[in-house]
Amino acid sequence: MISFVLKRAFAAIAALSLTSAAFAQDFPKRPITMIVPFAAGGTSDVIARTVAEQMGVALGQSIVIENVAGAGGSTALTRASRAEPDGYTIAIGNAGTNAATYTIYPKLPFTPESFAPIGMVAKTFGIIALRKDFPAKDLKEFIAYAKANLGKINLGHAGVGSSNYLICKSFVTAAGIDATLVGYRGASPALTDAIGSQIDGVCDAAASVSQSINEKLVRGLVVGSTVRLATLPDLPTSAEAGLPEFEAQGWNGLFAPKGTPPAIIAKLNAAARTAVETDAVKKRFADLSTVAPDPDEHTPEVLQKLVTRDVEKYRKMLADDAKP
Repeated sequence: MISFVLKRAFAAIAALSLTSAAFAQDFPKRPITMIVPFAAGGTSDVIARTVAEQMGVALGQSIVIENVAGAGGSTALTRASRAEPDGYTIAIGNAGTNAATYTIYPKLPFTPESFAPIGMVAKTFGIIALRKDFPAKDLKEFIAYAKANLGKINLGHAGVGSSNYLICKSFVTAAGIDATLVGYRGASPALTDAIGSQIDGVCDAAASVSQSINEKLVRGLVVGSTVRLATLPDLPTSAEAGLPEFEAQGWNGLFAPKGTPPAIIAKLNAAARTAVETDAVKKRFADLSTVAPDPDEHTPEVLQKLVTRDVEKYRKMLADDAKP
């Protein structure tokens, strides 16, 4: 009897696997939606659009970007977690939306297990940029100014829990300064206010702020990287500026709802891997000072390890930011 039951179970599993494989073979039959947890124009949005275009070419279907801003990305991920696990709705996320958010918003309707990782698609580098008329000319002067004007510095970011917020937190902690961190519904509106001198500066990624620095709309202060960026050769690294404790290398990855068939995940992963290896994406990433992952870093398993690592990392760093 037990043997018969086991045989039936194995047969059911085999049938399910075959069905999944057959479904994946025909996937996709229609456009795919990629949810971006922030407003258009920010780092995640720029990376998403760059990768999505070439993924669409690889898959033979267009990938439509849907910007869903709010609550540090949790509004978008709530929607993504509730989507049908059929591969037609995916989301791009980062250490903020997919790791720090669980500490900041402990009552979220989703957990890390609500998502199936597809793969990392980009590495980013955090920058602190100031309004062009800010009185301090370098990092040393900025820290001195901030300490002489306690609580008067304000730095914009893309919302509590976003990767830009994590750049801000890492920076003010390393610098030992008291600054007001101003949240926006995305990186682009924060940068707009810095350009207009409505705020003192922004914590942003090179992907979305480099052009404004080069056009002298804002002034780059420091990059949280161990090497200078090719697009901003005059911007000092944190070590060169005298603050090696400031590190700001981030990641962007693609996620699907839990339960998405492994064969579909594999197909999406392959398309993303193909996309970041195209000349078009390489050129765009180079312009943005963004780096594609190494081939062995582009697996779902590596992305899952990054999420697990950063959930624990930010649980410690952001304990005081947890919402009741």
